[in-house]
Amino acid sequence: MRVCGVELAGNDANIALMNLENGLIQLPDCRTRKLSLQKAATAHELKYFQKSFAQLVQDYKIETIVIRQRPMKGKFAGGAIGFKLEAALELLNGVQVIVIPPTEIKTALKESRVFIEFSETGLKGFQKSAFETALAYMSQHL
Repeated sequence: MRVCGVELAGNDANIALMNLENGLIQLPDCRTRKLSLQKAATAHELKYFQKSFAQLVQDYKIETIVIRQRPMKGKFAGGAIGFKLEAALELLNGVQVIVIPPTEIKTALKESRVFIEFSETGLKGFQKSAFETALAYMSQHL
């Protein structure tokens, strides 16, 4: 099973790939760490973002995209651009897309039998939330 954890932040989709094979979790190399929406107001740019992510899904044989949910209102609410990006991902064909609330991620990581120290993964700091999102999903499916 190959999963792509996603954290939407501003105009960026920070990603972390994770693979589960024979009971072992692996972090495969990926050509990109984030996909960005350059001009948020244009439909053309949004379609390009969606096409780029679809190509990533196809190239890396991703079965599930797991998105860290953002609040819709309040101090830490996600912006309109983030919700556009989320919709673009949810409308991709041929891949399952799941949105997981941060509380569920935290609980899954706490109860998990799997522990991977983030500093030993080789991922960049901005990928931490995407990594934790993917790991929480994987730990529920071991």
